[in-house]
Amino acid sequence: PMNAFEKSEAIKASLRKGFQDGSSKMAKRRCYGYDVASDGTLVINPEEAKVVVWIFEQYKVGKSLGKIAAGLEQQGILSPTGKPKWNRETIDKLLSKEKYTGRVLLQKTISTGAAQIKNDGLMDRYLHTETHEAIISDEIFDTVQQEKLYRSKSSENTLSMKQYF
Repeated sequence: PMNAFEKSEAIKASLRKGFQDGSSKMAKRRCYGYDVASDGTLVINPEEAKVVVWIFEQYKVGKSLGKIAAGLEQQGILSPTGKPKWNRETIDKLLSKEKYTGRVLLQKTISTGAAQIKNDGLMDRYLHTETHEAIISDEIFDTVQQEKLYRSKSSENTLSMKQYF
């Protein structure tokens, strides 16, 4: 019989195989903006997709996560978990999902047994293109990622400046 280590390695190998061929359940996991069709493929949910586009557009023109959350609430749009209030973290995560460009990036985190660590090139990351229809263009997605980076840097700068006074 296999020992615990061998069993763990076998499980990881089969997970990796799933990632490589796109059959992994992770690739098809329900994602706001999409429905899962009976064959397991992701299909655009038109109502939710409109909300996703709206969120990206609002962020792109400089609206804060809080303003976006308030705007969704005012429009009576329920959060992905069906709550009337959206939280900033949900919107922040939504803005980082490559899935909206029609791509799926798998193995973003690696389990080291005790902890999940971010995969910064320690293992191959598998990028599946055209696994499903895109909601957001690459251009808007990339613009928003740049903006997120810029905002996180500028908020760090204002914090460090405040400490001197």
